[in-house]
Amino acid sequence: MSGNTRKAIVAVAAVVVLTAACTSQQAAAPVRHHATAVVAPPSTTTTTTTTTTAPAVPVSTTVATTHGDIPGSPDPSAPSTMTVPGSWYGYPSVLPVIAQTAGWLEVRLAQRPNESTAWVPTADVSLSTTPYRIVIDLTTRHLEVYQSGKKIDEFPAGIGTPDDPTVTGNFFMTMQVPPPDPGYGPFVLVTSAHSDSITDWGGSGDAIIAIHGPIDSYDDSLISTTGAQISHGCVRLHDSDLAQMASIPAGTPIDIVN
Repeated sequence: MSGNTRKAIVAVAAVVVLTAACTSQQAAAPVRHHATAVVAPPSTTTTTTTTTTAPAVPVSTTVATTHGDIPGSPDPSAPSTMTVPGSWYGYPSVLPVIAQTAGWLEVRLAQRPNESTAWVPTADVSLSTTPYRIVIDLTTRHLEVYQSGKKIDEFPAGIGTPDDPTVTGNFFMTMQVPPPDPGYGPFVLVTSAHSDSITDWGGSGDAIIAIHGPIDSYDDSLISTTGAQISHGCVRLHDSDLAQMASIPAGTPIDIVN
């Protein structure tokens, strides 16, 4: 096994541990036979998250790939107060650009707190664009995929339960990683969102929100065509729907709204 292969396996393992919060509670079998014990009807849904409205979907989004670790500042030309990492769990940092001025770019960051941003020197990044955008509507329990400003797909989704809701806000896709097992589908899309109700899942030090498969056939049936509240915050799709998102690149914006 080469050194690079070993590093990749370690990085994927870390992401898998951190996204474990998406797995539904594996209670005793009798509980899982009652959908009402897992899925709260819309009329009883209660969360403490802030309502977030998806912005108008642009034709494309500029993304910045860092040249290794770079300085980050709270304002353009202000002294650096942080280091923006050149990679996250072994994958390159590809960050959406949300504002710019002469010589500076404001980018979204992957770490806590949610929706963190920083200003970075334009000279320290390479710029490209993504035509995609993902909108996850927690009210309709559907995930929408946009390309060049137009909706091209819409899928029913499994989302967080009232106790461990899927967070709302403006995030992005950080990386696509291999699944830890077949239940997660063909791949896992790791986002920059972090659970607000779980801060340290299983001693991993974090609880990152991911988009992946349904875990098992029971939860797949709950998602059905309407979506369901079945996870600890992650977003689950039917395997066939998830497979259609394989070409969406890192840096693609993800808006999670109520």
